[in-house]
Amino acid sequence: MLVLMFVVTACNSGSGGGNGGETGKTPPADQAGTDAAPGEEDEAEELPAALDLGGRTIRIAAWWDAKPKGETAGEKASLEKMAELEQKYNFKFEFLNIPFGEYMDKFTTTVLAGEPFADVLIMEYKRAIVPAIQGQVLPLSEFTTESSDINNEQKLVIKLPPLAGGEYSFNSPGVSVVGMHYNRELFRKLGLPDLQELYNNGEWTWEKFLEIAKEATRDTDNDGKIDVYGYAGWAADMARHFAAANGVAFVDASTMEDTSADPRMIEALEFVSRIFNVENVVKVKSGNKMDWNETNTFKDGDVAMSVQYDWNIGDLTFEVGVVPIPAGPQGNPEFTYANTAINGWFIPKGVKDPQAVYQIFEAMRDVPPTEEYLGQDWLESRYKTEADIQMALEHINGTGITFVEEGIPDYPFFKIMDDIIVNNQSVTATVEKYKAEAQAALDKIRQ
Repeated sequence: MLVLMFVVTACNSGSGGGNGGETGKTPPADQAGTDAAPGEEDEAEELPAALDLGGRTIRIAAWWDAKPKGETAGEKASLEKMAELEQKYNFKFEFLNIPFGEYMDKFTTTVLAGEPFADVLIMEYKRAIVPAIQGQVLPLSEFTTESSDINNEQKLVIKLPPLAGGEYSFNSPGVSVVGMHYNRELFRKLGLPDLQELYNNGEWTWEKFLEIAKEATRDTDNDGKIDVYGYAGWAADMARHFAAANGVAFVDASTMEDTSADPRMIEALEFVSRIFNVENVVKVKSGNKMDWNETNTFKDGDVAMSVQYDWNIGDLTFEVGVVPIPAGPQGNPEFTYANTAINGWFIPKGVKDPQAVYQIFEAMRDVPPTEEYLGQDWLESRYKTEADIQMALEHINGTGITFVEEGIPDYPFFKIMDDIIVNNQSVTATVEKYKAEAQAALDKIRQ
């Protein structure tokens, strides 16, 4: 997807395992990185000239084919770099494509046996919580050095956010866009204000979002039935994103503390409940507000706004614009969306010579850039205006809060959402009802 990336992280129709219907897809990397200027080459840390890996195989695993296909200039350069490294240090790359449904079982079984099935492997952050807490993956400090790019400019490999109190994961610089997308054609037809103008003027708030959603919800043909709606989407998704835009997640991914009762979370859940259960501005095509497939209802063309992902807008039949999810009363521009599908590369416990393995990974990224800016090819395939691309790069990319509650066995996230959205129960009472269950789930994974 991104010619500069070591792995093609675009997905066919999903944004990562565990998000309802997204499970098992290959999401884009979700952390911003600093790309080199055109023609500039970064330098990876030099491996010892006399290093001889004895013909070993360095295995790299994902739930898709992660080997560059050689179809673009960037992919061809990556393959050439890989061949150069293989010859110079006497080893072979092997790329393993493990079915998503078998992936974590294979990881756990082989690591516990002391023979990890791969030297470098990708995992969803939410699935990596337990392995990190239980010491099944190595911290960055065990295989990087002071001179590693990841500990300096991070032009080749970026350090991903802390997980369970430690730093374990890394990835190639990449771009991902999760934001409030709006049907520009419908906005013009209905005479609604452009959201980018509102954002640039500092007027894009939750209340402004609701105001526009109400204005957009209309009976345009006067038959007594609403035929245009202000919003569409999966309620669980909206809850997480609006919580992030208010500065909070259900579980703090670094400290692993339950924050479902945080006042910022209560505020977000009450607002989302209001949108779905009070204001009558949401199109629910399936009849089930908690159906993940509502993510695609926006594509019908009769909905003004929807939280969408760059991977899910390639087949739209209308012109779309994008802005960050509106900031909540306690939010700030640093965080604008819930990063529920973040993936990262890890080195499992038990890997032989992990420092050499990592340096090989970093060195294979040391190829000349082929794009004018990071993510150019991908962004220009998704968005049609320079304003949208600038909005994505300058105000959305890299502003996600890591959400991991779905990867914690027995954490009652969907119970909370069902009670609030489907059963229309009090937010405060519902969160209190499941507080002990949430804490027990977190205590269990620490055992």
